[in-house]
Amino acid sequence: MTIKYIKICIFAVLMQRTIRTFSVDNIIKFKTNLLFWAQQFETVTWLDSNNYNQQYSSFDSALAADEFTSIKTDYHNAFEKLREYQTITKDYIFGYIAYDVKNDVERLTSNNFDGLDFADLYFFQPQKLVFIKGNTIEFHYLKMVDDEIENDFKFIKKLKDSKNKKLKSDIKIKLRIHKDEYHKKVTKVLDHIKRGNIYEANFCQEFYAENATINPLEVYNHLNKISEPPFATFLKIEHQYLLSATPERYIKKEGNKIISQPIKGTAKRLRSKIDDEKIASDLSRDIKERSENVMIVDLVRNDLSKTAKIGSVKVEELCKVYTFKQVHQMISTVVSEINETTHPIDILQSTFPMGSMTGAPKVSAMKIIEELEETKRGLYSGTVGYFTPTGDFDFNVVIRSIFYNEEKKYVSYSVGGAITAKSIPEKEYEECLLKAKAMKYVLLNSK
Repeated sequence: MTIKYIKICIFAVLMQRTIRTFSVDNIIKFKTNLLFWAQQFETVTWLDSNNYNQQYSSFDSALAADEFTSIKTDYHNAFEKLREYQTITKDYIFGYIAYDVKNDVERLTSNNFDGLDFADLYFFQPQKLVFIKGNTIEFHYLKMVDDEIENDFKFIKKLKDSKNKKLKSDIKIKLRIHKDEYHKKVTKVLDHIKRGNIYEANFCQEFYAENATINPLEVYNHLNKISEPPFATFLKIEHQYLLSATPERYIKKEGNKIISQPIKGTAKRLRSKIDDEKIASDLSRDIKERSENVMIVDLVRNDLSKTAKIGSVKVEELCKVYTFKQVHQMISTVVSEINETTHPIDILQSTFPMGSMTGAPKVSAMKIIEELEETKRGLYSGTVGYFTPTGDFDFNVVIRSIFYNEEKKYVSYSVGGAITAKSIPEKEYEECLLKAKAMKYVLLNSK
């Protein structure tokens, strides 16, 4: 049986939401209290833009909690099951698609070690949903719990101490692939490129800790504070957690418009303003970094064309450098227009997994990285997001993230880099350490 667990209430289509709007003076404190308050529920998704200045944004933050209906499955026919669930529910649903759902899209396998055991796909219909925009808070509760809105708002607003005093255990971080072995594996990728099997591959490695105990909320808050990315995510599904400071959008649907924003190209931030501006400028002109980005842009254009109206695929921004707290990133924006009859799941299925985390050509790259990587990616390099009742959606790319299985006491984070013909193994390794820096720091320094 391919469905590990599924709970779909057919009458969910009849459920309506009560919307109540409030405003507060101290929105930062309210957001902190809101996420702390949500820890009482077994299922939580928190999405936070950190007020990052971006063109495509529907809200500043959103909290979905308290599962009403849900779908949880492995990769077999995963998109068809999601299509059925999304179509029947016709409500807000939040959840994720793990990287290994690639096996549903193509004839691929995932046989590497998995220490986290996330399901391949999970979505839920929340009883309690809160959107924040500016200083305005909107509560969207299902009718069955709408009498709790007023009391919940007052309770959240008045919370005085939202800090958990539980201390973490000592954490010893290990590498799944050590430096010398990493060099050998990158060299094998380069050999594939020289033989013309691929043009680019995103090769990833895992850092992990066993017998580890952490406070997921405190770790997430610390990671988010030092990174402040536009697609931060806190995900809790019973004993499994995703704590993400991802800066990357995978794909968004606004009416008939589709937006994808792949990231390729990274440079560290520097203390001196002059030096920092120079390194950002150097990144924008770096031939290797630009070639990585352009190759993925071509891949995204091809993916979007599968559902786009003829001639509607366009590149709005090419290789633009954006600045975040930890790093500078090179981001491109590719858009398309679809017909009104196009099902939203078709758009996801025809573009998944995202090109920035695979390589080009996509299928060949996925086969090669599966052979060389030591760990099953699972939720890493998958996507977290939501659907609206009208079929719009927004999904991120799960990178710069910490994963935690509380039952197994297993903590993990992975990083990757795009390998092209111009790649130097030593520099690729250094870039991986740069990307891993924030996750390592918060794990060793959060309470």
